[in-house]
Amino acid sequence: MIRLGDQVEVLDDTITGKVVQLSSEFVTIEDQDGFRFEVSKTEVVPIKPLDIQINADDVRDKIKTDLNLGKTKSSQKSVRDVPIIEIDLHIHELVNNVKNMSNFDMLNLQLDTARHRLEQAIKSRHKRLVFIHGVGEGVLKQELETLFRRYDHIDFYDADFKTYGYGATEVYIYQS
Repeated sequence: MIRLGDQVEVLDDTITGKVVQLSSEFVTIEDQDGFRFEVSKTEVVPIKPLDIQINADDVRDKIKTDLNLGKTKSSQKSVRDVPIIEIDLHIHELVNNVKNMSNFDMLNLQLDTARHRLEQAIKSRHKRLVFIHGVGEGVLKQELETLFRRYDHIDFYDADFKTYGYGATEVYIYQS
């Protein structure tokens, strides 16, 4: 039964609103923009407000429980607990003198170093690496991302901002 003030919607249409007038056969609905529509009572259904109460503590407990399901004690280590290897790719960390090097040479040395250290980490079964590339113009970061995309078994993302700012990329290696 529909009454004045009820929230309703019209079947087979996108009209929703509040009932502002009733007659024996028709209902007048006012939508949120103030437009009024007169429709047959048979085409209108009430919108029942959801009576849901959510307790934030219950939600947190449920999430914690769900995250811990199926985990054994040996697999309780989180990704954060795995030691991180940091590789600083700033050119002054790789060579003593850049006097005779072009930008192309420097970039290639940085990429070769990154590739070598990544391959080494994969062979040594390390899981996490952070490549410190600095902010600059972003050329090295883009080239590193291109390199990392060639590997199927790794994920990469911006490293922790609090620790590295915008100038580092973290790599996670999935070991089989």
